Parts: sequence; structure tokens; C-alpha cells
Amino acid sequence: MYPFIETIRIEQGKACNLSYHNERLNNTLHHFWPDCAGIELGEYLKLTPEMSGMKCRVIYDGGGIKEISYEAYQMRPVHSLQLVYSDDIDYTYKSTDREALNRLFACRGERDDILIVRRGLLTDTSIANIALFDGKDWFTPKLPLLRGTCRTALIDSGIIKEKNIRPEELSSYSFVRLFNAMIKWGALELSTGTIYE
Repeated sequence: MYPFIETIRIEQGKACNLSYHNERLNNTLHHFWPDCAGIELGEYLKLTPEMSGMKCRVIYDGGGIKEISYEAYQMRPVHSLQLVYSDDIDYTYKSTDREALNRLFACRGERDDILIVRRGLLTDTSIANIALFDGKDWFTPKLPLLRGTCRTALIDSGIIKEKNIRPEELSSYSFVRLFNAMIKWGALELSTGTIYE
């Protein structure tokens, strides 16, 4: 089994959404290793006030935390998305094994990233959850590949709502936002016209 991973944004010396990362990490541990003791991530992070715009990468498995690294984060530009279809892809748990995702990403053609359709429903891009704007509300796919920490926080705060969305319904939405632990809500927004079949 491959190790698992949490990617945490560090701003002004603080770990963003740490409670959500902690919950996901421990849910993963208890799923695969039911007798495993819980981990409090905050006890392992070495943060200083000047750390900002940093990506903290935590690798762990049933034996505990294996590695923690920090690096400056640079958002990859995304201007277009290619719909790709895979009914059997599974990325329920955030693992270091991204082989299936990388295989789909290789099908993007001239587009910057992919938007994965699983069993007739929109899910995620290769690196981010999505939300679509219908002129009034933002909706995120109800069955994403990965329940991201930022996604959970946005749902909890009422900023986005869950909904099953089919590719043929894209014309009902004007904008799509990509977001994850590192890409802040609103930092990456495209017209739905830049999503290609």
C-alpha cells in the first residue's frame, strides 16, 4: 500500500484548515488501521511567523508520520479543461499513488487540465475540487473523487452546496472555480465555455 498525504497551506505562520486536515488524516488511518492511535498534526508542524505562501506536505501511514516538507507554492495556471471519462477511478483517500490520475491527465490534449466524469457525473480536476455558478449559487459535485478539506470547509460555511451535475448541464452554469488546500476560493475561476468535450 502506498503512503497517504496531506497538503497544507501555510499563511503567516499558521496552518490553514488544520482541523479539517487532522480529521481527514485520522479518518484515513482508522479506515486502514482501525487499532492505530490518532495523530494530532499540530504537534508535528514546525512553523515560524515568516512562513507564508508555503506548501507543507505530510506523508504518513499506519506507522505514523513518515516525512514533513515545506516549500514555496506557485499556482499552476489553468485556462481550459478537457472532459475525460473514467467510471472506475477511485481516489477516495489522498494517497501518494497518483498513477490513475496521471494517466487521465495525459489525455488533456491542448487543454491545461482535465475535468473527470465518473458514471455520468462531474467530479474533480486532476488537482482540485470544483464549483459551478448558476447566476445565484455555487454548486460542487456531490460525489467528488476526493472530499477536499477546503471543499468541506466551504460546505460547512454555506458558501457552496452539493449537487449531482452532469456534463450536459454545464450550459446552465456560467463559471467554474477550481480550489483545493493550496488554491484559495476565488483565486482560479474560468468561464464554463473553456470546458471542452
